[in-house]
Amino acid sequence: MLDWLYRYPTLYPGILLKRYKRFFADVQLANGEIVTAHCPNTGPMTGVSSPGSLVQLSQSDNPKRKLAYTLELIQVHDNEPTWVGVNTALPNRIVKLALAKYLFPELGNYSQIKSEVVYGLDKKSRVDFFLTGSETELPIYLEVKNTTWAQGTLALFPDTETTRGQKHLRELMALRPLARSVMLYFINRGDCTEFAPGDCQDPVYGELLRQAIALGVEVLPCRFDISPEGILYLGLAKIKI
Repeated sequence: MLDWLYRYPTLYPGILLKRYKRFFADVQLANGEIVTAHCPNTGPMTGVSSPGSLVQLSQSDNPKRKLAYTLELIQVHDNEPTWVGVNTALPNRIVKLALAKYLFPELGNYSQIKSEVVYGLDKKSRVDFFLTGSETELPIYLEVKNTTWAQGTLALFPDTETTRGQKHLRELMALRPLARSVMLYFINRGDCTEFAPGDCQDPVYGELLRQAIALGVEVLPCRFDISPEGILYLGLAKIKI
């Protein structure tokens, strides 16, 4: 029996016709009907938004929603046919479930998990997770980044310039050495076994990540298997810096 970390609700298969204005995706369902689905992803979705790709949609029964369907998965063929999770609202929910199950032994012992804790030099940022344990252990500030861009079996982040991501790295570095700083890359596809910064899209981010690692910021490139049934944790990818 598979130990699902997350189970999707009933999903509906279709074919992506186009994604536009970031938040809209036209999809032809299996019965031939064409619907406009909400695309919960603010990024460019580099390499994972090709028209003609197989997709999976969830459906809401909330009558107040303008769009009943949500784009959840898209299939890519960089390696073998692979489902990629494109709903960026999910990774933090999945990581919280994984933290509650202590699936990341690299984090050591912690007893409290808090979300969206204010931190940073200007106290205007919120870290995704703040973990604390005994008084003798350093607190852990953990940031999560959704990762879907790949070249072969190499997962890359970011897939576009991200000043917000750069700021997060600077703030994690500023916490050292009085706290543990962790950057967790949520590799939202099961076909990638290695991870590297996306230098060609954001060289500043790549340089900051290397500086952060040198200062003791910990990097966890976490691999997840994605399927219409649900999500499984596969372990860490190898870091290539």
